[in-house]
Amino acid sequence: MEDLGFEAFNFSDDLLDGLYTMGYDKPTPIQNSVIPEILAKRDVLACAQTGTGKTAAYLLPTLQQISDSKTPHTAALILAPTRELAVQIDQAFQGFAYFTHANSIAVYGGNDGFSFDREKKALMEGTSVIIATPGRLLSHLKLGYVKMDQLETLILDEADKMLDMGFYEDIMTINKFLPEKKQILLFSATMPVKIRPLAKKLMNNPVEINIAISKPAAGVDQKAYIVYDDQKNNLIIELLSHRKISTALIFASTKIAVKTL
Repeated sequence: MEDLGFEAFNFSDDLLDGLYTMGYDKPTPIQNSVIPEILAKRDVLACAQTGTGKTAAYLLPTLQQISDSKTPHTAALILAPTRELAVQIDQAFQGFAYFTHANSIAVYGGNDGFSFDREKKALMEGTSVIIATPGRLLSHLKLGYVKMDQLETLILDEADKMLDMGFYEDIMTINKFLPEKKQILLFSATMPVKIRPLAKKLMNNPVEINIAISKPAAGVDQKAYIVYDDQKNNLIIELLSHRKISTALIFASTKIAVKTL
């Protein structure tokens, strides 16, 4: 299937229009491996590094399944560890779904009361896909107005990071609000030991797919420097000063760290 386009998956014309509008032409290896398994309604445990196309790998078959359904309902729940990822997934979904009848809502913390009320209204009215951080979704679920009795698919994106951030109990609690019979898709950039107990408790005989594990992105020179916190900024300045870097993207863990840098 490597030389074939997305037509090989028998996607609807509306979904293909969204794909091509966003500049997609051929599936990536993770998409080639994962999409047929998802369309076959199997549980999938997939490990692939960032940048391999794993978001589209689960969004596209999920959208196809929504397109095949004639009755509007909340068909899928996507859990993500951070609001930034939740927003990113929602934006990708909106692009792919542009020509379809599917819609979504991103639900995440760190906002004001107005945002919570907006989320509440959308959840009460119903949406095809909910994309949420665990803590914020639990706040809505415990108030009793989120209807997911017809949910067909639960997707955990960056599951390793969610476990690192202590979301295991939240995930298990959320699962109690969902139908017992559903498809579960678990995506992770790494496959730590603690992923196995989670998969065993949630999933039913999952298909395991591993793509490009522990490989750096092509063309990227990776280095690590062990320094004290108060040395980091000077190190970054030193690196930028002595290398021919025309543009740079720097990630920091907090707003204060960004401001200081």
